[in-house]
Amino acid sequence: MAGGSTVQEGDYNTEINVVPLVDIMLVLLIIFILTVPVATKAVRVDLPKELNEPTETKPEDINISVDFTGTPYWNDSNITIEGLRKFARIEAGKDPQPDVHIRADRRVYYESVQTVMKELQQAGILRISFIAEQPTSG
Repeated sequence: MAGGSTVQEGDYNTEINVVPLVDIMLVLLIIFILTVPVATKAVRVDLPKELNEPTETKPEDINISVDFTGTPYWNDSNITIEGLRKFARIEAGKDPQPDVHIRADRRVYYESVQTVMKELQQAGILRISFIAEQPTSG
């Protein structure tokens, strides 16, 4: 073997080949550069601050409660969804419409509250609000 070095038995290449590692890191860097602007893009919304003003309840206001089982109540009377729909249509025809206050148990499934809201909106009720308790300090 003229002019070349010979590898003898027992000699090992002890150098680390970093080329595949650099290739993988560059690919990951490009992926992150492309995906971060897409992931952080959001609609700018001016969210309300922690200010909860007590509502003034009037005698003509309607209180709809939804207990933890999802059962709706119309001014403290148990009611079905069909009954809710019927009473909501009657109230929607009044001028001016009464305000509707929804009080939902914190353990109720969102679907039950959504069903009540859908029926009120389809009946033509314009003013729907949620009632919540002030957190107790201390």
